[in-house]
This record gives sequence, C-alpha cells and structure tokens, in this order.
Amino acid sequence: MMWDNSIGLVWLFNLFIMVVFWGGILALVIWLIIKLARGGSSITRSNNALDIAKERYAKGEISREEFEQIKKDLT
Repeated sequence: MMWDNSIGLVWLFNLFIMVVFWGGILALVIWLIIKLARGGSSITRSNNALDIAKERYAKGEISREEFEQIKKDLT
C-alpha cells in the first residue's frame, strides 16, 4: 500500500512540474508577442516630452523656433 501511495505522489509532483514548465513557456510567448506588438524596446516608450521634441527637431519636423518654444514651455 505504501508503495502505491508514493507512486501517486511522484505522479502529482511530475504533473505540477510539467504545468509550471509549460505555463512559463506560454507566459514567455505571450510576453514576447505583447512586447513586439507595442513596438519593441521600452526605451523608446520612456522618452519624455523634451526628448521627443529633440528628435523631431533633429529630423527637421519642427523649426528652431518651435523647438525653443517647446523647451521653454516644458522647463
């Protein structure tokens, strides 16, 4: 009787490990999909308004006067 009970416990332990393993794999895949869907790096999302204005000025999207006004408004 004791031997049968220990086999059941081993089976339950193995089942638990398998669920944790595949759950981790699934969570990683979902995280990667979300990360890629949002545009990748968190560095680009963490830019503050002044950094965005600097980038826009460097790309020529805004004039020097507009950039200076944005900088003045933000500081």
